[in-house]
Amino acid sequence: MQAVEHILLESDDHEPPQRHTARKVHTSHRFRSRLRRRVVELEIIDYYYLFCRQRNAHSESHECIFDLRFVDPFLRQSRHVPSRWLALTVGFAVLGILILTQSSSAYDWRHIRLPVGALLLFFAACSGMVSTYRLTETLELRSFHGQAKLLELTGSLGALRALRPFMRKLGAHLRIAAGARRSPKAAHLRDEMREHHRLREAGVLSERQYEESKRRILAHHSQA
Repeated sequence: MQAVEHILLESDDHEPPQRHTARKVHTSHRFRSRLRRRVVELEIIDYYYLFCRQRNAHSESHECIFDLRFVDPFLRQSRHVPSRWLALTVGFAVLGILILTQSSSAYDWRHIRLPVGALLLFFAACSGMVSTYRLTETLELRSFHGQAKLLELTGSLGALRALRPFMRKLGAHLRIAAGARRSPKAAHLRDEMREHHRLREAGVLSERQYEESKRRILAHHSQA
């Protein structure tokens, strides 16, 4: 009969420090997303804890603290390019230029060529503005073995550049946190399971995200 090791989420409980009781604030960053209409305040406290406060357009605030020992050190960066809107912009612009520059001796066509071409260029300008608005950059934090999405920061073009100084410091503290993980690996996996349970209770993870991350952690646990 195969032995089964039970993971008790209620035992050996460890609560992260609260923002007002933190001994030291190492760095902070204020991220404003006009696309999502929210402001995110980030602080690294007590070496390997990330404090996050999110406020939306309705002034509703939500706070959470992430234990960096259970955060994947690989910070996912991505850029979304609205290809359809860009294609519309180019298409309208090309048609407008062609209509305005082509030569024709027909009086009726010359009479409406200017307003039609101007209208197409106006559409090109509008779709170009939408393309710029929808061109976004995203920074995503996931848990280490569970690969659950913990935090997603999405902003307009240039958001990642503004976040770069904070990301460098966050990477340094993630390396510090990696050295504070418990060994052997099975003990760390049990700690990570408890951390996912805490984040679910805090409303950071949904039930579906929690169950998916739990399956991934248990798969690593069986290998350990």
